[in-house]
Amino acid sequence: MKRISDINPLGEERPNPSDKERKKLQRERWQRERDEGYQKLVELCYFGEYDMAQQLANRHFKWGYEVVDGIVMERIN
Repeated sequence: MKRISDINPLGEERPNPSDKERKKLQRERWQRERDEGYQKLVELCYFGEYDMAQQLANRHFKWGYEVVDGIVMERIN
């Protein structure tokens, strides 16, 4: 690990990703967040917390899931 005094703030230590790489990283992060959200909803339903799962699904509408009769389903627009 470098000492702070040895780091050049204008240096080339970390390259900036291209726009294509940024979009790819953003899509991967979005998919990972969506998958983790699905897992949370499934676990809540497994424990019988259907109302809590529905509230979480409504709060995170962008995940694209809803809880119907205790089952996590993709939201149909």
